[in-house]
Amino acid sequence: MKNFDLTEGNIVKKIVLFSIPLLAGNLFQQLYNTVDSYVVGNYVDRFALAAVGASTPIINILIGTFMGISTGAGVIIAQYYGGRNIENMRRAVHSSMVITLAMAVVLTFIGVTLTNPLLRMIGVPEDVFPSSSSYLSIYFGGITFTLIYNMGAGILRAVGDSKKPLYFLMMSSVLNIGLDFLFVKGFGWGVEGAAGATLISQAVSALMVCFVLFRTREPYHIRLKELKFDPVIGRNMIALGIPAGLQQGIIPLSNVIVQSYINRFGSSVMAGYSVALRIDGFVLLPLQAFNLAITTFTGQNMGAGKFDRMKKGAYITWLMATGTIGIFVLFMYRYGIPFIRMFSKEEEVVAAGWLTLSTFLPFYLIMPVNQVVNGVLRGSGNAKTPMYIMVFNFVVLRQLYLFVITKMTDSLRFVFFGWPLTWITCAVMSLICFYRSDWIKRKTQP
Repeated sequence: MKNFDLTEGNIVKKIVLFSIPLLAGNLFQQLYNTVDSYVVGNYVDRFALAAVGASTPIINILIGTFMGISTGAGVIIAQYYGGRNIENMRRAVHSSMVITLAMAVVLTFIGVTLTNPLLRMIGVPEDVFPSSSSYLSIYFGGITFTLIYNMGAGILRAVGDSKKPLYFLMMSSVLNIGLDFLFVKGFGWGVEGAAGATLISQAVSALMVCFVLFRTREPYHIRLKELKFDPVIGRNMIALGIPAGLQQGIIPLSNVIVQSYINRFGSSVMAGYSVALRIDGFVLLPLQAFNLAITTFTGQNMGAGKFDRMKKGAYITWLMATGTIGIFVLFMYRYGIPFIRMFSKEEEVVAAGWLTLSTFLPFYLIMPVNQVVNGVLRGSGNAKTPMYIMVFNFVVLRQLYLFVITKMTDSLRFVFFGWPLTWITCAVMSLICFYRSDWIKRKTQP
């Protein structure tokens, strides 16, 4: 096999080389909504900026649900790849694309029909509501492209190819930036232009990943006549994917409810919080890259029965992720406010954005534990445990905290502290489950 085999060779080198394209790809992925926020914040108004920010949690609910399913598919494909089971790997690849097409129909319907009820539920103010509704309606109209790209990219990463998804994202992101300025600044189409630019860019990335999967000569190539759902493999994918999907869908749903607390403070705070989340998204980029890398690494080595290598990979990935986040924290303490001013010059917006970000920064060093352990558990086939842990902490505990704290004080700082608090509790629980895993005491057989 010509793709990146993570079961052999120097662990540090392998993870770094595999992670770099993932990190760069995540960077370009983040540019989609960030450029939308920058353009509408500078060339429309704060209401448009708040609208894009208020729309993001709703988008993450549906996309997050699907990403969990694609994670389950990727783990199965990676395990078959690591175990050199080509026939089952092909069945898994084709089953995953059938699942994608079915999910595209379902999520398009849900996204279009529930946009306004969800916006009403989170209490989006009337001056922001029309823009939020327009942005979401256009976005979900083209959600099929997003799903196809993400599943296709997941297939490529599962067999060790993290470069092609990067190239596709680079090209589509550059296109997105150009279209944002053309549609919003040039044509004056407002948030509708920003959403349209994102939709077109995602369509391009979906077409490119499909071209590779249909034209490649590697064992994972897709043939239309083989597009069918394998019941056994498909059930395994869904068994792994549903817990991850619930986790990635319910947590954004929690954030939608969290958004309702933020909305009570008005459009300036909404806009500042939106900007802080854009910057917060960048801190997640290396963590997501390491998470995907260690998931694939663990999956391939689990399939090959190399348990010692799995353990070493987990510790090495955690060290690299922590060092990377430490650099980011220092950088943002120095340049955080100038970054916020890039999105809005209004002092109330800048103040709210920095209040959010400065509350988060000291605790970012906790997050590598959650992301790395989460990836290891999933890669080993245990998708339920990280789901239970994250849902409990980021949904139940965080909502309980916010409900209580908003009854006690109107301080935004105390509201935002709910995030770091639940990062810490999640890390403690994740580590306990990691060290109690069945495979942790097993040795690689010679």
